Amino acid sequence: MQKFLRLYAAPIAIVVLGLVVAFMFMAPAPPKRVVIAGGASGGVYAAAAESYARALRGEGIEVEVLETAGSVDNLARVKARQADITVVQTGLAEELGQDGVSALGALFYEPLWIFHRRSSSVETLQDLAGLRVAIGPEGSGVRVLASLILEEAGIGPDAFTAAPLAGQAAAAALQAGEIDAAMVVSGPAAAWIAELLRDPGIALVSLNEAHALGRRHSYLDEVTLYRGVIDLAETLPKQDVMLIAPVAQLVVRDDLHTAVQSLLIETAIADHGGGSLLADPGLFPTPQLTDIAISDEAKRYYENGPSFLRRIFPYSVANFLERTWVLIIPLVTLMIPLVRAAPPIYRWRIRRKIYVWYKDLRELENAGRNAETVEERMEVRARLADLQAEAGKVEVPVSYTDDLYRLRAHIRFVAELLDRLGSNERHARI
Repeated sequence: MQKFLRLYAAPIAIVVLGLVVAFMFMAPAPPKRVVIAGGASGGVYAAAAESYARALRGEGIEVEVLETAGSVDNLARVKARQADITVVQTGLAEELGQDGVSALGALFYEPLWIFHRRSSSVETLQDLAGLRVAIGPEGSGVRVLASLILEEAGIGPDAFTAAPLAGQAAAAALQAGEIDAAMVVSGPAAAWIAELLRDPGIALVSLNEAHALGRRHSYLDEVTLYRGVIDLAETLPKQDVMLIAPVAQLVVRDDLHTAVQSLLIETAIADHGGGSLLADPGLFPTPQLTDIAISDEAKRYYENGPSFLRRIFPYSVANFLERTWVLIIPLVTLMIPLVRAAPPIYRWRIRRKIYVWYKDLRELENAGRNAETVEERMEVRARLADLQAEAGKVEVPVSYTDDLYRLRAHIRFVAELLDRLGSNERHARI
């Protein structure tokens, strides 16, 4: 180990320094905390938000889920940077805009149900004129959609009496006779949908204009509620019903980290990929049917699936490797010459411990040759003895012993040379 450190300490130090500098310019890590705008308590959006929150928390991300008034409020909060993630009904982007947000895909159908009391005959949209109709509260997605469809059918806001009710509240008001019709947006699994279908005094409109509306608006899709699909034992509904359906879409801030986006899409596939009463397995999530532009990461995911590293490693490990892979090539490029240069550098460092003495040896040889008196030569000879003693203390690996002994032989050679010069001078005086 000691020999290894002597050989590669310098290259390792350079590589570590390079890594530190590279990490400073590396892509940022995913956020440790995100905020999800959910929806009304007990609603399908709130349930979806909690599912995404559980998935993110499972990967060590802190999540706050906000209770909101619905789709309009959800989209507004993400656009205002008060939330990072939300679920939004399609049909809002044209009115509210989509600056600063991106979609990760459509999640599930949310049909527009038009229920009415049988005492009020309603077969077409135009038949809603003059009735008391629940179209949802201000700021809700159902109100935006209902108002759009009614206006396109030639029914302006003055042609009917709007009630700001939605969901369970609208269903209860309809059964109580407080309103004549209710336009509500919900998934088919809601308990109050089945209750309305069972109620003999309530009827569901089969929307013959569904196909036309789907052609007019790309974010709307025509769906069929098949006979008995809600409850086969009670045969609910009693016949096939045509519905028009917006979709719930997963929306994020357009600067949300791509790793978090991929994790959300994985969760959406697990939650919604199995199909539903209105959708075949594998239909959702999908980049189709959204009215907010799909993010680049979502496009990549739908085309190629999870990244290669994500298929192999857990989220945190895969994300780290994906952020650092761009550093591998320059680091390898740096390490190859460093590794190749390490042995020559090591040899130079060891031999330098030996060769550094040659400068002193040459100076002493010159001083001995130029000495004019015996005393001067004896002084040089004493210094040479000290040099020989110092050289004897030098420690080098066994493979470099020949260089060390060569130095000692040269010191001895100079010492003998000086001794011969002194002897010749003494003979000359005799």
